[in-house]
Amino acid sequence: MTATIETSQGSPFDADAGLAGIGTPPAASVSAGPASGVSAPASRVSPGPGSPQAPRRSAPSSLPNGGVGASRTGIRRGVITVTGSVGPRYGEILTPDALAFLALLHDRFDGARDELIAQRQLRRQDIADGSDPDFRASTRPVRDDPDWRVAGSRRAPGLEDRRVEITGPTDPKMTINALNSGARCWLADAEDASSPTWPNVVEGQLALHDAIRGTLSFTNEAGKEYRLRSAHIADLPTIVFRPRGWHLDEAHLRYTDANGITSSALGSLVDFGLYFFHNAAELIERGRGPYFYLPKLEGYKEARLWNEVFEVAQDALGIPRGTIRATVLIETLPAAFEMEEILYELREHCAGLNAGRWDYLFSVIKCFRTRGDSYVLPDRAQVTMTAPFMRAYTELLVATCHKRGAHAIGGMSAFIPDRRDPEVTRKAFQQVAADKKREAGDGFDGTWVAHPDLIPVAEAEFDAVLGDAPNQVSRQRPDVAVGQHELLDIASARRAGATVTSAGLRSNVSVAVRYIDSWLRGTGAAALDNLMEDAATAEISRSQVWQWIASGTVTDDDKLPVTRERVEAVLLDVVALLPHEHGNRIEDAAAIFRQVALQDDFPAFLTNPAYQGRLVGSPADQV
Repeated sequence: MTATIETSQGSPFDADAGLAGIGTPPAASVSAGPASGVSAPASRVSPGPGSPQAPRRSAPSSLPNGGVGASRTGIRRGVITVTGSVGPRYGEILTPDALAFLALLHDRFDGARDELIAQRQLRRQDIADGSDPDFRASTRPVRDDPDWRVAGSRRAPGLEDRRVEITGPTDPKMTINALNSGARCWLADAEDASSPTWPNVVEGQLALHDAIRGTLSFTNEAGKEYRLRSAHIADLPTIVFRPRGWHLDEAHLRYTDANGITSSALGSLVDFGLYFFHNAAELIERGRGPYFYLPKLEGYKEARLWNEVFEVAQDALGIPRGTIRATVLIETLPAAFEMEEILYELREHCAGLNAGRWDYLFSVIKCFRTRGDSYVLPDRAQVTMTAPFMRAYTELLVATCHKRGAHAIGGMSAFIPDRRDPEVTRKAFQQVAADKKREAGDGFDGTWVAHPDLIPVAEAEFDAVLGDAPNQVSRQRPDVAVGQHELLDIASARRAGATVTSAGLRSNVSVAVRYIDSWLRGTGAAALDNLMEDAATAEISRSQVWQWIASGTVTDDDKLPVTRERVEAVLLDVVALLPHEHGNRIEDAAAIFRQVALQDDFPAFLTNPAYQGRLVGSPADQV
């Protein structure tokens, strides 16, 4: 389907009440010229291991020029300061111009991000207090207008055919394996599959920098060499980079604004900014483009903010607007009610939407955690994609995407093969094939896998539906009729016979503790019990435990209530049985689990307190 972007109409409704208005011209260009002319100063300070980290906001620090940078135009700007230690080649990523570019993004968007996070908290409390999410009346003109389309894959080389995408973190070995995998795309993940240690953040950027230029290689401790199968990035899976979400900070970079107020930098802008600054022009030159996955959005205003970031970034580096393409993960319950609005806000830069199933389940639990038994989900293993409320979510996503010329990308089945165990591999292939057959039949244009051996399995199911066509965007779904009731019918999973069990309780505790231990040691994607676990699945595990306690849930197999005392006993048993090898963080993981699953307060994300309280300054965080 040919996508068009109409910019000649006037706004049919109030911008503050709804969206920016159909046909609103792009925001004005920033006053800064190309990044090579931006000269905001940056200094580098390396604290010792375990040094205390400053809070998000703090008093002005002593920085060059009083903590304020100045461009050639004389406009006063903030400054980004490196407080993390500097390892080999870090200077190639943390260049003065790159830090000035990050400062520019923070000058424009740091405050707006904080406002959106505050709005998230208010909305979450409204839902907890009994106000159900619904489709917005104020944005109905966008949903009712039949004419607008997103940019999609038009003039975005490498995004036409996305039938199988492999996911994984950006360390050198995983980067090479992903790019050698034979998938159509690679979700280069700096978010849920990556532990945000300082080395992972910077060295992941180095790996991407080298891979794009065809120079990346890696030799492990045993002497095994890993090399790209081609030096030409256009011969390899298309890179779609996922930065951290709006809610995460970066403790090793400090932003001091023009008033001298200092805070942690924003992980989202750091990840996006460094990748875009160093690679956007190079990708275009080599026949690809700067493509992104946007995680954890909770509504169209957050999409609008990303769109403004894209506009400013492209203007600052002299790259035409619309070059960036973003795929938004619909992985929160509020966002499910604003899919069309999210597409609309990003329409000039939007390629599609993805059904982020695991974070979506986490969001459902988080939103309804205090709403009683009818909102309690059963064991995670029993919540399948055929549950009516999950089916409604995915079918609405496909219908919405194709209506607007966007790609619909399916989610990831957690089953992974084991090359040493044929039966585990057989089961994984069977489960993944069934999952991908359902997605392809429903109209998805592509899907995710977490292991190279699963690529042929998933590809076969999409080949059977797509044939030689690159996608099925032209397939409309007028049969889909999904409303508020269908999306919020959480009880449908248990009505169908799914249960809460003592085994499910123990599994949640065990998975959460083992994953957090892995995360604290610097690994954000962990194979546990033949499943690929990441931050999203760990969030489900701890959130279910919190909700079961709060709701007085009784496990169906033994008729015993889930209480703090019961969970604590399970936790102690799990910890005692885990191997305590050198360098483990099991006790720290157990402490984090108590904090995020057993306290009265419910942290919005486990990664926030775990990052500031246990990861920053730890051995894994050192260069």
